[in-house]
Parts: sequence; structure tokens; C-alpha cells
Amino acid sequence: MVPIWKFKKITADKERFMELLLLGDEQESMIRKHLERGEQFALYDPDLKTVCVATREDENTCEIKNIATYEKDQGKGYASSMIKYIIEN
Repeated sequence: MVPIWKFKKITADKERFMELLLLGDEQESMIRKHLERGEQFALYDPDLKTVCVATREDENTCEIKNIATYEKDQGKGYASSMIKYIIEN
């Protein structure tokens, strides 16, 4: 069976994922800084599994500033799929 994972761009209330983002970066001030200028994405299967914040550094470069998957869901390919999604989009 092929998994039905949904990727969603988060445009409002980005800080609601702070608890999960703190798994990827323990510095809340840096997370807030990246949220201000970056784009945030979430992966659901069917509930939330992974979040990612990426920034555009220049015309040709994007950088993943934070990516985190709940500990119970790690090792299942969620973060890898998120990275692939970010690269393709």
C-alpha cells in the first residue's frame, strides 16, 4: 500500500508548531527569526509528523533552517520525504 502523505504550506499561526520545531533547534529565538523570513511546511500521515522551515538565501539558493519529526515517528522516511518535497518545490 502506497502511503498517502499530505504536505501543506503553513502561512498563518506558524508558532503553533513550536513544540515540534524545538526538537530540531533548541533555540526558540532562532526559530522565531527563521519563521519570520522563511516558509514553513508540514507533513501529515494523517496527523502531523514533520515540520520544516526553509529560507531563500539568494536567487539560486534555499536553505532548510529547521526540520523535525516527532521522536515516535522518526526512522519512517518522513523527514527524507519532506526534504525531497522542499527540493522539488
